[in-house]
Amino acid sequence: MRLILVGATARRARIRALLPDDVEIVAEVTTVSEARRMEDVDGYLVAPAPTDDDEVPLDPLTPRELEVLAQLADGLSNRAIASRLGISDETVKFHLSAIFGKLGASNRTDAVRQGLRKGLIEL
Repeated sequence: MRLILVGATARRARIRALLPDDVEIVAEVTTVSEARRMEDVDGYLVAPAPTDDDEVPLDPLTPRELEVLAQLADGLSNRAIASRLGISDETVKFHLSAIFGKLGASNRTDAVRQGLRKGLIEL
């Protein structure tokens, strides 16, 4: 898996040390907006802010999941997201399920809140 590592230098170093051997870090940047400009990657791994449970890195969202999350933050329905991205309603549901699981979100609002907190999306 080819990923871009996002976050402060010290946090990136700590996360990098925890990654399995099959993960290739193709670039390291400080902001998600910098990472979004890069192509030919499988996703972004955002080094989260320090917490009490600091041992588990955030499971990265794929570029498509980030697109769906951004549309969700704009307040769009599943049908509107599907239309904008040229995918089916079922595919949107699949992506939302993955996003909720990766962010530990219980609903759409929580997913947007978590995405904002982690720097994955901007309003």
